[in-house]
Amino acid sequence: MSEERHAKIQQRAYEIWQREGALDGDHERHWHQAEMEIDREAALPLTAGDALPETRDIDSTDVLTVEALAMRTGISGDEAQELLDRLGTDRAAIEEAARSLKARRSRGR
Repeated sequence: MSEERHAKIQQRAYEIWQREGALDGDHERHWHQAEMEIDREAALPLTAGDALPETRDIDSTDVLTVEALAMRTGISGDEAQELLDRLGTDRAAIEEAARSLKARRSRGR
């Protein structure tokens, strides 16, 4: 393993550990999750910003696009995929639908 890859995985595992409450005992799972994330990112031709340009239509419904929409709008990945499938490539309509979905869900609690 290259030093650069090792350092990236180590940093990502630390971030996962922090995000999950900094509890001891899951270091191997954090490391493996970090490895998968780093390897997946290295294999993808686009970054989240490239996949969802601010002023253009969404080109496709790949995993990165779905994840970015879900993270940015606070909806689940399944909900994001459903919106993309239903609304096509109109970024403005998708963003508005995602915000409405999250707002309706928040009011229902």
